[in-house]
Amino acid sequence: MLLFSYGVNVPFSFGSSEPELLLKFRHSLQYENDTAFSTWNMSMSPPCSGDSPNWVGVLCTEEGRISGLILENMRLKGLIDVGALQKLPNLRTLSFNNNNFNITWPELNKLYPLKTFYLSNNKFYGEIPARSFQRMNWLKKVHLANNQFSGEIPTSLATLPRLMELRLEGNKFSGQIPNFLQKSLKSFSVANNQLQGKIPGSLSALPVSSFAGNEALCGTPLSACHSFESPSIITVVLIAIAVGVAVMIIGLLIFLFRWRKRRRMTVSLEIPLSNQIRRTRFREADEVSNHSRTSQVSNHSRRLENIKLCFVRKDTEKFDFHELLRASAEILGNGSYSSSYKAALLNGSMMVVKRFKQMNNVGKEEFQEHMRRIGRLDHPNLLPLLAYYYRKEEKLLVTDYVQNGSLAVRLHGPHDAGKAGLDWPTRLKIVKGITKCLEYLYKELPSLIAPHGHLKSSNVLLTQSNEPLLTDYGLAPVINQDLAQDMMVIYRSPEYTHEGQITKKTDVWSLGVLILEILSGRCADKGEMDLVGWVKCVEPEYWSSEFLDEEMGGTRNSEGEIVKLLRIALCCCEDDVNNRLDLKEVVEKIQEVREREHDDDFYSYASEGETHQSDEINFPFNA
Repeated sequence: MLLFSYGVNVPFSFGSSEPELLLKFRHSLQYENDTAFSTWNMSMSPPCSGDSPNWVGVLCTEEGRISGLILENMRLKGLIDVGALQKLPNLRTLSFNNNNFNITWPELNKLYPLKTFYLSNNKFYGEIPARSFQRMNWLKKVHLANNQFSGEIPTSLATLPRLMELRLEGNKFSGQIPNFLQKSLKSFSVANNQLQGKIPGSLSALPVSSFAGNEALCGTPLSACHSFESPSIITVVLIAIAVGVAVMIIGLLIFLFRWRKRRRMTVSLEIPLSNQIRRTRFREADEVSNHSRTSQVSNHSRRLENIKLCFVRKDTEKFDFHELLRASAEILGNGSYSSSYKAALLNGSMMVVKRFKQMNNVGKEEFQEHMRRIGRLDHPNLLPLLAYYYRKEEKLLVTDYVQNGSLAVRLHGPHDAGKAGLDWPTRLKIVKGITKCLEYLYKELPSLIAPHGHLKSSNVLLTQSNEPLLTDYGLAPVINQDLAQDMMVIYRSPEYTHEGQITKKTDVWSLGVLILEILSGRCADKGEMDLVGWVKCVEPEYWSSEFLDEEMGGTRNSEGEIVKLLRIALCCCEDDVNNRLDLKEVVEKIQEVREREHDDDFYSYASEGETHQSDEINFPFNA
């Protein structure tokens, strides 16, 4: 029997028509019957005529859009092109039951709007990642029965708020059953797997057949879990003593932690100044007596006098290197890319010292020249570099401390009682400031392909008036390339992922992802491409409920401007660099976005005499 793979070359890019997307999806399949997709022919008819399908296996909406694929009992093999399906905005149902797919989990979790999918009676194998079903909040029915899936049942399945049916029987799942609390769950089966442990109480009302064939499972509705003999009195006494000692130790640790916190921490900087000196510490002034401090300075002054900070700005008040080392310090962040410390100088000034160990991509002279060039940069939305310290093994970069914290903390961290959330006008101001500053970097650093290189929310600080200040800019040329490729944002772009290169539009991609993060309030660092793919597969009319941050709020005459900014962000995130906006276009378009569509003052619904069922403001988006 011959095996056919439909070999039509289909041009594809974001914005391709739905028939083209289906043909691209079909191109990834293998099937034994060459007439199986004979109706899938653009020259004969479109997939849908209103809600009536013309192509086999296609479900249609009343508007003639593709809402589902039912491709069952067709002996299908090959791959499932999730990328093509991801571009079908109305897709809600997928069924590949009773085929011959012999592949690992096909990442259908990228299809966020799906309500049902059926993969039963195939040969899918391997583990399904625990977080595979996160954000699939519309999902109601999941059928994965009679495959060869292994590993633990994904815990994210237990978080689906609308889940009604879950069929996992006939696989090789192991471990314990997650605690499913959904009241909507009507059909559930994990029979004939390799599960063990106690059945969660939330599932105890289900029939025995839902759990049959798992020898190591116990608890209602199966047989009771084995109980152990009562421990002896000696055992009980020993356990009680152990618990008492543990409580005392925990109490002592809590006391020491609070005491250390009041006394502040001592942070070590590994700066071997000579064979005799291997460590120099930031020290709290009240931890060392005047005598010992004087002795310390006397012992080290001769060694420190030849080690100087290199200041790159004339308007900066100078301080000595050993004064910086003596300053009290707090750890702000510690990672494989860099470590950050807040240093309080004796004169009361607050500085941030960033310490880099992987900054040897260029020689000393080239590094110093690059630092001087960065030090000359001056823009209202740029946190200036004040000074640096060079040593072959590590580098220190010194900037002012910005008390209000980063944009990432304001978007994703716990909200301080004294700080208001970021509303729409504030977020727009932040976006405009970031964009203008990025334009300035492009102008002043024309030799750099990606003048910022690491643009993300944690590298945007906010002043007291919520003006953005960009940090960690222009460092790509001096960072060790192996570390840069693992850590820096530009190396996560589509052009580097697919073609191994960055371009003048790579920072634009980073900007687009950042704008999506600002509008959605969701953390892009957990997967930029997921955030981009998510908004692309959500229909515009669902953007307000599925994508935009509720805390952003808005007014009834600002929704059009919010949509305008979101569309600009999507144009920045085009996978194809040729279709992506350049920075000049981005700046022009973003500067045209206003807080509201009209010049009149903000107003509430109540001021117009209208009655509403709730305080929630819904944005009626148009496709």
